[in-house]
Amino acid sequence: MNSLGFLRTTACVLLLTGASLGAAHAQSISQALAAAYDHAPDLQSALLSAKASSEGIVQAKAGALPTIGASVGGSYRSSLSGGNWINNAGLTTGLRYNQTIFDNGLTDAQVEAARAGAEAAEYALRNTEQNVLYEVVEAYMSVLSGRELVSLRQENLTFFQAQLQSAQDRLDVGEGTRIDVAQAQARLAQGQASYQAELANLQVSEATFQRLVGQRPQSLTVAHNYSALIPRSLESAISEAEIGHPGILQAKAAIRAKQAAADVAESAFGPSASVTALAGTQWNQRSTAGALSNTGDLSASISFDITIPIYSGGRIGSGVRKANLERIGAEVDAMSAYDQVRAAVIAAWTGIQSANAQISAAQAAVTSSNTVLDGVIQERDLGTATTLDVLNAQADLTSAREALINASNGKTVATFSLLSAMGRLTARDLGLPVRIKTAVPYTQAVEDVWQELRTVVE
Repeated sequence: MNSLGFLRTTACVLLLTGASLGAAHAQSISQALAAAYDHAPDLQSALLSAKASSEGIVQAKAGALPTIGASVGGSYRSSLSGGNWINNAGLTTGLRYNQTIFDNGLTDAQVEAARAGAEAAEYALRNTEQNVLYEVVEAYMSVLSGRELVSLRQENLTFFQAQLQSAQDRLDVGEGTRIDVAQAQARLAQGQASYQAELANLQVSEATFQRLVGQRPQSLTVAHNYSALIPRSLESAISEAEIGHPGILQAKAAIRAKQAAADVAESAFGPSASVTALAGTQWNQRSTAGALSNTGDLSASISFDITIPIYSGGRIGSGVRKANLERIGAEVDAMSAYDQVRAAVIAAWTGIQSANAQISAAQAAVTSSNTVLDGVIQERDLGTATTLDVLNAQADLTSAREALINASNGKTVATFSLLSAMGRLTARDLGLPVRIKTAVPYTQAVEDVWQELRTVVE
């Protein structure tokens, strides 16, 4: 079997295999997104990070709550005195209670900073979710367009083979030239190279798809109904993005966290007060020359401590200035986030408009190129055109069809790009049949700071 025959057989097997799989396992873009949502390691990592951030709230709240501890200690001592062994044994038990009763707003500021940090981590999770789903869309459309381009290249090979055979037949009967045959052979070789390159690109796209989705691509379709989520005007899209994009909401939460950090720094200027209570027993046993004595004491104490900062070598003032500068920096970052989101919305919106224009132009070019190709073939048969004219006309048709494939798939990618820029490329907005990954329930659960004590008691 020659190389062309092998390529044709391989393409047919791939296409037939894909068709048979597609008949039983059609894979819509929604199914791919749902599978990737459950599979993506980046998303799971972001969820764990958001949950870890929630623990900061518990740690901050602990500053205003008491700490209670129990202790048990024992000792044994033996010594020789005056020819007699003296044995001493002791056991001490106690409880300790300590609580800060005033910290000049330190704990409240730390709790606010921790809550803002947990909120920022939740929005970071939403941002990661959007990035993951957008990558899946790109991979999905890359496989879909790759398969269409492989099929297009295969049709080219079939056409070039037919033209080579036609040129050879005309040469055999004395109506053609060796130049026609050579040109057809050269174009066939180029077609084979293009086919192999496109097949390699498709394999890379399929590998990327499998990495993101967790399964091999099956029969894919571009059909979806997510265009209904896009507003009617650019202004509405920008407004919606400014309100709900997770990047902007994360920036706002960062401002709150930095403001709370500034409050933490300022609290160091004020006094703090704490109270400590101790209660315990001490039991001692003494043994000397067979005589045994026991003593036991019960004791309790309470004390308080007030601390007023007077001079810290500039540490407190420097901390306040640093915190204020970081707060201003967070506000600047938020302004940058607004600008970036607006630019992304505009770019995606114009991308859709551009894709529509490209689709219209490509459709017209395909229709025109088909007509031209048919006419050139007829002229070649009548002797008024050459084989090279036919091959060039086929190349023009192929370019037009390739442009149509790229423009059509590019519009789909631009649609999801706009949803991402608006902050709506999430599993909840898309209505994916998945369990939403969020740290909010975990945050609500861990804020129950008395849970640790109840666990010990139970």
